[in-house]
Order: sequence, then structure tokens, then C-alpha cells
Amino acid sequence: MNESAVDAVNESSQVNLERINLALSQGAIARARQLLNEDLSAPDIAHLLSSVPPKQRTVLWNLVEEDELSADVLSYLGEEERAEIVARLEPEELANLIESFEFDDKVDLLQELPESVIEQVLLSMDSQDRQRVEDVLSFDEDSAGGLMNTDVVTVRPDISVDVVLRYIRRYRELPPMTDNLWVVNRRDEFIGQVPIAKILISEPTTTVREIMDTEVEALTVETHEDEVARRFERLDLVSAPVINADGRLLGRITIDDVVDVIRASADHSLMSQAGLDEDEDIFAPLSKTVRRRSIWLGINLMTAFLASGVIGLFEATLEQVVALAILMPVVASMGGIAGTQALTIVIRGMALGRVGSANIRALVSREAVIGLANGLFWSVIVGLAAFAWFGDFTLGYVIGAAIIVNLLVAALVGTLLPGYLKSMQIDPALAGGVVLTTVTDVVGFFCFLGVATLVYA
Repeated sequence: MNESAVDAVNESSQVNLERINLALSQGAIARARQLLNEDLSAPDIAHLLSSVPPKQRTVLWNLVEEDELSADVLSYLGEEERAEIVARLEPEELANLIESFEFDDKVDLLQELPESVIEQVLLSMDSQDRQRVEDVLSFDEDSAGGLMNTDVVTVRPDISVDVVLRYIRRYRELPPMTDNLWVVNRRDEFIGQVPIAKILISEPTTTVREIMDTEVEALTVETHEDEVARRFERLDLVSAPVINADGRLLGRITIDDVVDVIRASADHSLMSQAGLDEDEDIFAPLSKTVRRRSIWLGINLMTAFLASGVIGLFEATLEQVVALAILMPVVASMGGIAGTQALTIVIRGMALGRVGSANIRALVSREAVIGLANGLFWSVIVGLAAFAWFGDFTLGYVIGAAIIVNLLVAALVGTLLPGYLKSMQIDPALAGGVVLTTVTDVVGFFCFLGVATLVYA
């Protein structure tokens, strides 16, 4: 969706919110209920609920009349907003609402609930649905097994196209996004796939074996969701089969689930830069928000004290040459930007599967050259600016040398840090920025003031 389309959607949402708020403020409950139930779609209502404080959210939710519409709205809500509403529902009521969910959406919701609630909801299901849900819940939610939908249409390789057509006509409706039929043997082991389009244009007497594609690489249940997303992107898939260790077909993953993974990954990368949760509700309780943000403010405070400690080592030099204090932020800022550029490139490359042990050396060398080249160029610019400002050629030399060293170090740290953090089971997107800023500040201050101490001593 382009920027103008996004702006139009946001503007429409605000208009709807204003109309409903006006109706509620005038006591026109019936009018507000009509606006929600007749004029707005489930995604629109979910968007509205995510845009208002909790008290108003509860009021609007209670105005939604039809269970089917309520279920659709619930499926479109963010994790935190949905958890807030679900917490007020009885297990039986929740089970009735999610009965119309697609299977994978049903599992996604249950994965967000406390164990006690999950058990109660499962008990309210029929035995067949309960078993299917329990099977998927046994897999990691970030894996292909946790993402998959068990609603699949399978055929045997030895039957004819005519038989396949008669078989699929028995369905009231095919599972959403059924672009392929999965071919399995009598032990339900995955053999290949046959596109429905090919079924429609083939001769009735043609067997499935003659037209099926056996080169399809199925996803295993342990495959991480990031690799699933990369596979879909690389191969332009609409759906993909999921198998267990024995090659038995368990389900499929469809593109709508992969879009959710990609969006969550993008949100995570953006929000992690500020130490926030990608599912954070903009109207989350103040106590929760303050606690979350305080953690990273505290971490930042400790790193700031570390940088200040380095500055304190050169107190005598700063007293002698006051201009050094004025120019220190320049050194730190240049290093921070250079490091962030390298860090962002590497984290993105890792997310796309393009950066690993096989090419990290080449990438380090490349970024080092870039850092050195930028350091040499900008050291001249900054050095001349310092000389023009303070009339001290030595000061220009000192800051120029610090710029070169700090940009080179920043490029190296920004390139190597994500891999190191990942090996330590730490999210690079979450901790990379904090660590990088600390390193570039400390190195920049130490180099700048250290060289100045040597020169001005």
C-alpha cells in the first residue's frame, strides 16, 4: 500500500472514530451501534478499537452485536488489545467466538492465552478439533509447525484427473488459498503437488502422477518462521507443505500467515531500536508502559555514565583546552551514525539470510574500507571547520585523527556485533544499538581526548 493509500485509510479511521465519539457523547447509543455494525467492516472496527483507550475500547466492543462479526474483529486485533478483551470473556464464550476462525488463526490466539484458559477452551471443543489444535500447539509458535494449518486437500498419485474433480466437488468449499493439491502415498508421506489450474486443463483420463510436481521441497515442522518467510519470498509461493521428520504431510502454510510473520519482523526491528515490544498497545496501562521504558532508560544511563567516566579521565586536558568539550559531540555523533549504518545493513542481511559465516569476512573488509574512506574524507572537512572556528590548526588535526579512528572502529563493530550478539542468544535488533552507541562514544571520547592530551601536554 502506497503512502497516499495509507493516509486515506488513517483519515477514514479518524472520521469514523469522531462520528462514533459524537454519538456516544450525545447519548445516541443506538446510532453508535448502527455505525459499528452496519457501516464498518471487521478490520475497520479492529482498527478503531486499537486507536482508543481501554475504557472506550470496552464500550465499543460491547456494542458489536453479531458473534460472527465479533469473532472477525477479534482476529484482526493486535496481540495486546486482543488479550485485554479475551481476559474479560468466559472460556465457553471465547470458544464460541473462535469456532469460526480459520484453524491457524485459532491456534495463534490460543498460543497467546494462559495455560489454564487454553485447557478450558480446549475442553469446550469437540474431540476432533481439540486433537488437531493440541497437535499444532505442541510445536514452537515461531516454527513452521506452529504456523501451519492442518486443513489440506490430499490426493493419491494413481488416480485420474476425473476422479480428482469428482472428489473436490464433494467439498462445500475448499480451504482458503488452496492453489495446490498435495500428493501423498498410502502412509500419508508427501510426494509432490499438483496445481489446481493444471487439474482444470488436463484430460480427464490423465493420472495425477503424470502432471504432479515432485521437485517441491517441503518445509519441516522445525523450520524457523524467518526461513519460511525467506522461502516464500524467494520462490513466490502462495502455499507450502509442512512435513514431520518421517516425511509425513501434517499441514500447509499460506501466504497470509507469512505476511503476518514479515510484518511482525518489521515491527520488531523498528520497535526494538527503542527497546519496545512490537505488539505494544499505544494505550497500554501506564504502569506497564513506564516499567518497559524504564528498563532501557536505566541501561542507557549506565552506558552514559561509562562514557562520562572516560571523559573524566581527561579532566585536566579539558580545563586546558575548553574547545575540546565543544567538539566532543561531533566525534561521538559521526561514529554513531557510521556504526548504525553498518549495523542496519548486517541485521537486515541476517534477517534475509544473506549474511553468515561464509561471507562475513568479505563484508567486514568492505565495511572497514568504507569506514576508513569516510573517515579520511570527513576528517579533512571537520578538521578545517575546527580550525576556522577556533583558529587552532592542532585542534583540527586532533579531531581529524579521532574521526578517522572512530569511523573505522564504528564500521567494524557495527559489522561484527550482530553475529556476536546472536551467538550469545541476544537479539541484535534489541541490544545492538545500545552496545554500538556505547562503543562509539567511549572510543570516540578516548581517542579524541587521548590524542589531545598527548599533543597539548
